Amino acid sequence: MRSFFITVILLVASGTLCMAQCDQKVSFSSGITTHLDANGGIKNTVAEQTTLTFDKIDLVVAISRDGADMKLTGKVKSYLCDWKVPFKEGKTTLTGSLENDNGESRNYTITIEGKDGKIQLLAVSPDEPDDQIKLEAGKFQQVL
Repeated sequence: MRSFFITVILLVASGTLCMAQCDQKVSFSSGITTHLDANGGIKNTVAEQTTLTFDKIDLVVAISRDGADMKLTGKVKSYLCDWKVPFKEGKTTLTGSLENDNGESRNYTITIEGKDGKIQLLAVSPDEPDDQIKLEAGKFQQVL
């Protein structure tokens, strides 16, 4: 009976940790951006530092390449989050609109998925289905 209660406590604690990730502001960063065509074929790869910071409401993308910085900001329209092991195994899918400094805006569906020890991000815009953006995580963590 005692082992049953310990198991229940561990399951509740684990579930709380996973939900905590979904309720917090998190940051995903990568040093390589891969552009894919609509079929998933590689178009080109760019060395640039990209950081995506988001929660259930706001979305910020900061890109730095060759000394030039760009920032995109937006609001999250939908947010689905399910992580079995926080920041390692699971998936977050969010949709939102990102606007650059010039006021140009584009809708995106962003999927972050952790599987087999790798965490990847795929950003797809219905406005440009032939330019999907794929990033592999250098860091994926809660923002304190």
